[in-house]
Amino acid sequence: MKTKAILVDITQCVGCRSCEQACKEAHGLPPENEPVLSATALTVVEQRGDKFVRRMCMHCQDPACASACPVGALKKTAAGPVTYDAGKCMGCRYCMLACPFQVPRYEWTKLAPYVKKCDMCAGRLANGGLPACVQACPTGASLFGDRDDLLAEAEKRILENPAYVRHIYGSEEVGGTSVFFLSDVPFEKLGFVAAPINRSLPTLTANALADVPTVVLLGSSLLFGLYWITDRRKQVALDEAKEKFSPSHTDEKRS
Repeated sequence: MKTKAILVDITQCVGCRSCEQACKEAHGLPPENEPVLSATALTVVEQRGDKFVRRMCMHCQDPACASACPVGALKKTAAGPVTYDAGKCMGCRYCMLACPFQVPRYEWTKLAPYVKKCDMCAGRLANGGLPACVQACPTGASLFGDRDDLLAEAEKRILENPAYVRHIYGSEEVGGTSVFFLSDVPFEKLGFVAAPINRSLPTLTANALADVPTVVLLGSSLLFGLYWITDRRKQVALDEAKEKFSPSHTDEKRS
């Protein structure tokens, strides 16, 4: 199976927010428009100057959220989406800390809360459908297809139109994603995260985590040494006090 992806061309987005409402309907979420991602808004359109920018899960090729999840509640599927299994989730929220794009949200107000994020409508894809947001877009600002084909289409547009920024956001960030953006305004001016390029975050964190056993061992040894010294000093002081105030010691001073 070829990996699927979404291409969002910011130059063609008119801010109608049809994608927002389609997403909410597909996932049974309240219809109210929301300004930022939340547990009830899995994709939103932000206005930046005269531009409209989609926010959603980037569906990383090597997702940090899945790498950080200790119970496998998040996983990257062969079809492209990064999916979430609420039945496995234990509520640790490590995924929220790990995500470089700050996407996952938590149902803080619920007694039995879960993590919420865009899943690229994985259920619809499995049945041969399109993501709801893409299907609802009236201007073609959002496209869905094979990842390689969408990259080729994005590169073609950049070559044919010098107004585009000469970069496909998501093609290299954190090792690549399954959601791409084209823009005629520098991405940093539109609020995009300057994520590491060419290397996935699990790769970066693995280098640091490899040293954890050594650090823990040395730290434990140091703490034990400090404890032993402190305890020994207390014991010596206690012994001296006992000796000083012992009956035999008092009698010697009197004599």
